[in-house]
Amino acid sequence: MQRSSQSTVTQPLQALGSFGYLAVDIARSLIAGRWSAREVFTHASTLATRCFVPVNVTIFPFGAVMGLQGMQIFDMFSAHRLVSTLLAQFVVQELGPVLAAVLVAAQGGSSFAAELGTMRIKEEISATEVMAVDPVGWHVTPRVLAMLLVVPLLVVVANFFGIFGSYCVAVGLYDQPHGVFMAHLTENIGTWDLLCSALKGLFFGALVGLIATWKGFYCTGGAEGVGRAVNDTVVASVMFILMFNYLLSSMLFGGSW
Repeated sequence: MQRSSQSTVTQPLQALGSFGYLAVDIARSLIAGRWSAREVFTHASTLATRCFVPVNVTIFPFGAVMGLQGMQIFDMFSAHRLVSTLLAQFVVQELGPVLAAVLVAAQGGSSFAAELGTMRIKEEISATEVMAVDPVGWHVTPRVLAMLLVVPLLVVVANFFGIFGSYCVAVGLYDQPHGVFMAHLTENIGTWDLLCSALKGLFFGALVGLIATWKGFYCTGGAEGVGRAVNDTVVASVMFILMFNYLLSSMLFGGSW
């Protein structure tokens, strides 16, 4: 019983310690230049290809539903023109960054965890160490940098498709004038909002990249362990994305803590 209680206390501390140790190793490899730009762009290309369609196919109907519900709600106040104001605030500031990051975690983060976990189980990472090659700089850092490159770009594209989905409903189905929709949209979306949206994507990309590579790099337990690492990556990524989203929104958009 005593051993069980001790392991319950020490396991989270050990996990936090290994996560911090890996993050420091990534920073060291970046500073020392022990990483390959070619590997970064290879992983970034694969990640963008895998995640582009799921992200935009998902956010487009979200935007359409928001346009539909917004038009119905504002209809009670004869204020159809304000639907693009709602979209400007919600899609760009919240829905685009969060939904894009969650889907990247499910598609790309799980893939990174599975790849690194498989390499760990097959002792490919140990073989890299034997050849005097930094395994973190060669296997981990390029994947984290790929996340940092791709997620903000996907957020920008997701914002466009989310707003376009609502535009199709408001202008196409409810006959709202194009000029009215665009005028209120541009009034409420400024450069600061777009930059903050991309900044959220950058932070979420770093978060997902670190969690995915950490789970995969320290994977144990054979094929079952790889599956567990993939599942833990998605669950932890989604949980921390939603937690940190509130803090980021408070800091960037003037909310309250």
